[in-house]
Amino acid sequence: MEQGLPSTESPAPVVLTRLPTLFECLSRRTQPPVDLFSFYIYMRDFQRSVDYLDFWLDVAQHMSLCRHYVRGLRRSVMIGTPDGDKAQSKRSSVLLETLGDMNHPVAGPSHLSSEKEKNQDAQMSAFLREQNNNNNGIGHSPSNSLGSHTSAARHAASHDQPRPSFMDSPLHNTDSNSPAREATRADIRASAEKILYTYLLPSAEREIIIPAQIVHEITIAIEQDGRDDPEVFDAAKDYVFQAMERDAFPGFLQMKALGNLIPPTEMLRVIFGLIAVFAGYWAGSVLCMTGASRERRAWITIPFTLGWYALITRQYSIDPILAFAGYSEYSLGSLAKIKEPYINKLLRKRALMCILVFLLFDAAHVLIFTLVPARHI
Repeated sequence: MEQGLPSTESPAPVVLTRLPTLFECLSRRTQPPVDLFSFYIYMRDFQRSVDYLDFWLDVAQHMSLCRHYVRGLRRSVMIGTPDGDKAQSKRSSVLLETLGDMNHPVAGPSHLSSEKEKNQDAQMSAFLREQNNNNNGIGHSPSNSLGSHTSAARHAASHDQPRPSFMDSPLHNTDSNSPAREATRADIRASAEKILYTYLLPSAEREIIIPAQIVHEITIAIEQDGRDDPEVFDAAKDYVFQAMERDAFPGFLQMKALGNLIPPTEMLRVIFGLIAVFAGYWAGSVLCMTGASRERRAWITIPFTLGWYALITRQYSIDPILAFAGYSEYSLGSLAKIKEPYINKLLRKRALMCILVFLLFDAAHVLIFTLVPARHI
C-alpha cells in the first residue's frame, strides 16, 4: 500500500443471498471469488480494460484524501486562513463544523449515494473550492507531494502486476483516520492532476475513452479554474461506473459466480476433450469391426470418460472436483479458496447438474460401443 496515503476502510462483508452488485464488489464488501482482487484480475487479463478500474479506484482514493484532509482540519481546528482574516476564518470554521464526521467509508457513484453522503461531499467540495479561491492552501509542489511520489512509483511498477492495495488486501483495514502523515492541499492538487494527466487527456499514458465534453470540462476545471475538489470527477466517475456495470461486470459474474474455470483452461479442455472423444470413437469402431469381446471393448470407457468430462465441464465452465473442494481458478494454474458461502452453494448446485449431464453422455457412448454385437469384417 502506498506510504502516507489514507486507505479506504473496508466495510464488513455483506451476507449474500443473491449475486453481488458492482458497487458491493468495488467497496470491498464481497469475498472471493467475487471480491475486488478477482475483479481486477478479470479486468486486466480477460476484459483488457483495467485502466477504467484503475481510474475509478484513483478517483475513490482522491475522495478519501480530501476527506482525510478536511477531517484533519476539523480535528486540529487550524484553518489555513491568514490570522488577520478573522471573518473568513470564522466562515470556514462554521462550514467545517457542518460537514459532520464523514465516516462513510467508500466513494460510490452519485445514484447510489445517500442524501447525507451527497450533502457532505457537496459541502466538502464547496469548502475546498472556497479555500482554494482564497489561497488558503499550501502552494502546489509536485516534487514534494504525496501524489507525485505515488505516481512515479506506479509508473515504475510493472503494468502486469495488480495495484499495491490489492496485493495487501488483507491489510486494508488500516484506519484512514490515522495515516502515516497528514494530507496537505499540495497532495490533493497533485492527486487531481495525476488523474487528469494519466487517464483523461488525449494521448495520456493510460487514456480511457469517455465523452469529449466530460474531458473538456474536467480539463478546464483543473487547469484553468484551479479546482481539485472531488466534484470535478463526478461525471467521469459515473460514466466509468456505468460502463463497467454494463460491459464488464456481467461477464465477471458469469465467470466467477456461475463457474470456476478461466478461458485458457476451457480452451485446453476443448482440445483435450475432442482428441479423447475421437480416440474413443476410433477405438470403439475398430474393436467392434474386429470382433473383440465385450470385456476388451469396455476399455473405451477411459477415453470417453476423460473426453466427455473435459467437454461437459468446459460447456458449464465449472469443474465439479474444484467446486466440491471449494476452489476457483483466477489465473492459469492458480487456485483461490471460495470464501463467499452463497457463491460456494451456487457452484455446487451447478456442479451437480454438470455431473449428471456428463454421466448421461459418458454412459450412453460406453454402453453403445460395449453392448452392440461385434462382427469381424
